[in-house]
Amino acid sequence: ERQRYPEETVNIVKSAFTGGVVGWVYGGLPAFYHGRKAFIEGSHGELFQNRADAVQSAHRAGLRSFIRYGWRWSWRVAAFVTIFNMVSTGLTVYRNKTTISNFASAGAFTGALFRMHLGLQGLAGGFVFGTAFGIPAGGLLMIMQKLAGETLQEKRNRECRELYEQKLAEWQSRLSVTEVLGQTESNAQGGPETETARES
Repeated sequence: ERQRYPEETVNIVKSAFTGGVVGWVYGGLPAFYHGRKAFIEGSHGELFQNRADAVQSAHRAGLRSFIRYGWRWSWRVAAFVTIFNMVSTGLTVYRNKTTISNFASAGAFTGALFRMHLGLQGLAGGFVFGTAFGIPAGGLLMIMQKLAGETLQEKRNRECRELYEQKLAEWQSRLSVTEVLGQTESNAQGGPETETARES
């Protein structure tokens, strides 16, 4: 109705992108230093044209490690954050209130989903880890919304009320135009009848 994506959807996309970047940096930086160090330690017998060539080769090895291991962490963190936010947002919209239990449930579901391939023990561990992760993450998000002055729930309710009032005002203005047209039409029809009555 507002010709734009819902704010919840935009927030899910933003958080997925942010999670991907954070995961890439988290996995990539240690891999960069380790790959560079491993190249330097393993290349003592190699001949390089000059010092700059040796430094560039070490940086390329580190960059390859950064890309490879950063990608592995990036997509996993982005997927975790996306699933967590989709479940918590879905629960919030369905229940029409924001509570810690929404985030704890979302964390438990996401953690269990990510550890499901390890069997029942992994499933239980993921459930506990996800719950332990979801509670502080949800508390932090709720505190940030309170500091912003308006929660997403309050904002959505306010926007719905404003949209309703706007549509009501449009409907009343259309209704008043219709009433004016009806009066004009009845006056136009009543005019010839009175003239014929006067002639007779």
